[in-house]
Amino acid sequence: MANETPRSGHTAGAFDIRVIIAALFAIYGLVLLVVGVVATAPEDVAKAAGININLWSGVGMLVFTALFVLWARLRPIRVPDESAHQ
Repeated sequence: MANETPRSGHTAGAFDIRVIIAALFAIYGLVLLVVGVVATAPEDVAKAAGININLWSGVGMLVFTALFVLWARLRPIRVPDESAHQ
């Protein structure tokens, strides 16, 4: 079947696209979290209906990052070895 993972080979590791996406979301999430904690004025919170949108967006992105990393760890992508094809 097409969705079966090969038995031999190695994992994609750092080159797994899920890890790259998680790293980008982690960077942006940390920036938003810091901005939400340090540099959010009360006027900004008032404009956003009383919600510190930078803080909660950063938290959401970090949760998304954790889920992607968990997914990549539990279901790694297997890359077949070259010798297995010959």
